Amino acid sequence: MFTTYFNETHEEARRNIRRFVERHVTPNINEWEEAGSFPREIYKLAGDAGILGIGYPEEFGGNSEGDYFMSLVATEELLRAGSGGFFSSLMSHGIALPPIAKWASPEMKARIVPEVLSGDKIIALAVTEPGGGSDVANLKTRAVDCGDHYKVSGSKTYITSGIRADYYTVAVRTGGDGYGGISMLLIEKGTPGFTTGQPLKKMGWWCSDTAELFFDNVVVPKSNLIGIENGGFMMIMTNFESERLGLACYANTLSELAFNEALAYAKNRSTFGKPLSKHQVIRHKLADMATQLEASREFTYRVAARMQAGKPALKEVSMAKNFATKTSDFITYEAVQIFGGMGYMRESLVERLYRDNRIASIGGGTYEIMNEIIGKQLGL
Repeated sequence: MFTTYFNETHEEARRNIRRFVERHVTPNINEWEEAGSFPREIYKLAGDAGILGIGYPEEFGGNSEGDYFMSLVATEELLRAGSGGFFSSLMSHGIALPPIAKWASPEMKARIVPEVLSGDKIIALAVTEPGGGSDVANLKTRAVDCGDHYKVSGSKTYITSGIRADYYTVAVRTGGDGYGGISMLLIEKGTPGFTTGQPLKKMGWWCSDTAELFFDNVVVPKSNLIGIENGGFMMIMTNFESERLGLACYANTLSELAFNEALAYAKNRSTFGKPLSKHQVIRHKLADMATQLEASREFTYRVAARMQAGKPALKEVSMAKNFATKTSDFITYEAVQIFGGMGYMRESLVERLYRDNRIASIGGGTYEIMNEIIGKQLGL
């Protein structure tokens, strides 16, 4: 039986988000990339359009709660502007807000979630540390219990929306060593002792602000604890599954954009008296690209369907992320190769896609970490 993953509601949302991108993003994206940022008012426009609310409860201004495919629609359409940096910054709440929406106190949910979904406030997730990377269980940022508050000291790095965010979902150590001593705190911009560094310069994601965070005896009230003390590792791991599905979709969409650019170029560019597409080596290259893209996209959708049905998907989503990012590594590389010298020029979209793709197999758990998870799930 043929399976259709997207219904008419999804397709209507797709059309609406595509119009949003065509009107507000695509005409400006090259300028924003060179400037290294985009206007803050875009968050408000996206909030008004209901884009930021996808996947969250209606009571807080959200829509399509629990609908993984609606989230995939948003990812695919926002990336059609051709900028991973724009997407990652605009949607940084996608990894920072779920712990609050799921596990925070009713008071915190009511205060924070609507402001973020409306685009009035920006939130960032702060887990990664300078010496940690994927080793989340050994994070060092310490929150010392001082009665009715914590004092937080430490640092974070590679934080998307690190500079412009108003709220930060921060992983801290409140207990002993290892995963059992981690908690999640909400820390607000402007809190004494909390500072951000200069924007980090990156290979890709140029218009996404990425920063280091520094905490020097920052006083955080106990009411800003998200969920239970020492229960943060479970929140982080739960968050990772949806993040990894999103990264698989991210990689597939970059692959699709790069493939379409290469296909059009091969049809229109002539060498040795005929179109590039008439040379067997290019034709076969494009055939391989199309085949891998189709297989990766279908696998990602299948894993999303598994998650939508509430079935365990730790192994499968890790596989999907690795397969999609390996595919996007291949397709973005070959797209630049088909373009030749033009593919190396900044004016070429495939040049940016090649750079923006590289983070996909690192963020949300590296390729190697995914293989470790898969191996353990296989009983190895």
